[in-house]
Amino acid sequence: MKIMAFNGSPRRNGNTAKLLKEALRGAAASGADTEYVDLYSLNYKGCISCFYCKRKDKDHGTCIVKDDLSPFLTKAKEADALLFGSPIYFMSLTSGMHAFLERLFFSNYIYSAEIPSVFGKKIPSAFIYTMNVTEEQAKEYHLPQNIAAQEDFADRILGIPPKTLWAYDTLQFNDYSKYESSVFSESDKKAYQEKAGPICLKEAYEIGQSLVQDTTK
Repeated sequence: MKIMAFNGSPRRNGNTAKLLKEALRGAAASGADTEYVDLYSLNYKGCISCFYCKRKDKDHGTCIVKDDLSPFLTKAKEADALLFGSPIYFMSLTSGMHAFLERLFFSNYIYSAEIPSVFGKKIPSAFIYTMNVTEEQAKEYHLPQNIAAQEDFADRILGIPPKTLWAYDTLQFNDYSKYESSVFSESDKKAYQEKAGPICLKEAYEIGQSLVQDTTK
């Protein structure tokens, strides 16, 4: 059993990475083989709208673009569960995660009412989101609606509604005094994270475990 995690954050040791790695730790404790991928270490771009993946005379489900991402698209289709992690930039996923999902999801979707997915199997998945805004601010700026389409496509393409974990009000800087950041309270954020941080790590670990359980159902 193989579970892959894709980190859509340019910070390789940031909040998103920590939660993804904790989820993989939970999966490994439940018997899964795991693989962790930092997307921002790869040289790739999003869909180029060539429609090779929709051609009737070609194999559906294959992105023809060849770059650093290509082998990981193949690996993703061979995995038994997938984890997607992204910080929230301007109330959406990072450009790196968007580009990855374009390549993965669009190549496995054809314009057919009868065949919603050519992924080839149903697998569980989960999205982990990290953000420096509060839950109330996320709702105020319509964040759930902004990213709902990606979760819908995960459901459509992978065949199972994805799990989600939302980590709010995260710390962006080690020292807020070095940055223009008067809209935030460093002390409030640290107080919040002292309580919420361990809870999020526990939830990430449990998501990893649950993905393993879902693959055996």
